[in-house]
Amino acid sequence: MTSEERHEARYQRRKAKRNQKKQEKYKKCFKYEEVFTYENLYKAYIKCRANVGWKSSTQKYIVQAPLNVYQTYKKLMAGKYKSDGFYEFDLYERGKHRHIKSVTINERVVQRCLCDNALVPVICRKFIYDNGASLPNKGYHFAVRRLERHLHYHYRKHGQEGYILLFDFTKFFENVSHEVVKKLLANEFDDERLLNLTYHFTECFGEKGLGLGSQISQTLALASANKLDHYIKETLRIKGYGRYMDDGYVIHESKEYLQKVLKSIKEICNELGIVLNEKKTQIVKLSHGFTWLKVRFFILPTGKIIKKIYKRSVTKMRQKLKKFVKHVDSGKMTYNDVYCAFQSWKAYALHFNAYHTIQNMSELYNNLFIYRRREEDYVF
Repeated sequence: MTSEERHEARYQRRKAKRNQKKQEKYKKCFKYEEVFTYENLYKAYIKCRANVGWKSSTQKYIVQAPLNVYQTYKKLMAGKYKSDGFYEFDLYERGKHRHIKSVTINERVVQRCLCDNALVPVICRKFIYDNGASLPNKGYHFAVRRLERHLHYHYRKHGQEGYILLFDFTKFFENVSHEVVKKLLANEFDDERLLNLTYHFTECFGEKGLGLGSQISQTLALASANKLDHYIKETLRIKGYGRYMDDGYVIHESKEYLQKVLKSIKEICNELGIVLNEKKTQIVKLSHGFTWLKVRFFILPTGKIIKKIYKRSVTKMRQKLKKFVKHVDSGKMTYNDVYCAFQSWKAYALHFNAYHTIQNMSELYNNLFIYRRREEDYVF
């Protein structure tokens, strides 16, 4: 036996051992009947109705929830379940147009059950730790904290010297390749019924891309760019890397090296069918400060990381408070509603170095509502 044959034999043994452990740990995630049990579907329904019980469609479903879940279960077991279609509408968020394809409460239950009991446990175990979007115990603030951690790590080695590559994907969900997604799913699952149902949900969005508004879209979109994450972390061995959905960063002391990394990123993105946003993709000097996820970061000579709040957020909140005065006068809102809205913004602002901004906003709130309400209470 040659050296190459021995290496290949060892690799096959390790691979078989890993597959055996995976099958033992996630054995309930690979069988259609064990994923779509009545109990799992009902648990998914409980999660789906949280915070949306005020919707008429959800209320109609809740009235006969056990029966609705049982009917869905029977269709799934008979292999006759089909998508109910979408509620399509447009949103304009921070000046961006987003076309939403929201699924019905009945389909949300099925997708939640599929994701929670099959896709997320199996697929997401291969995600890197610094992939922080739409995952349990992770999210926006997790991604910001990880970037802080990477900046501290870089400062201990190189100080303020160094650069950061910021990249962004153009219309990430709309450009997700179905071929890439199907290949990922086929490598993980063997059950044809489980694969066919997942393919069905994917193909409902058309020949290409995934829609905004469903849980399965978020999970599969994250998985579609997983190859890029592993290339940067494992092949290039760069610790200062993270990604939040379609926004990512790479930290390094050399600008020339980051330019080479950018070329490699473009090549992998072309393979995966992902389009880079050339306007937002840039290499910035760390000492000059940079913006990522609407947060302005600065590294001080002492090593402290300063996070500045997004200015547009402050401006919009000031405008909202002034509009709330009219809503309170007309009876559309109560003082308690305004208080809840202000406290929500304040909780967000406390994550940043924005002491004076919060004080000024609190002063505006007090002048518009607190002092005014006291004056009304004293009117006889």
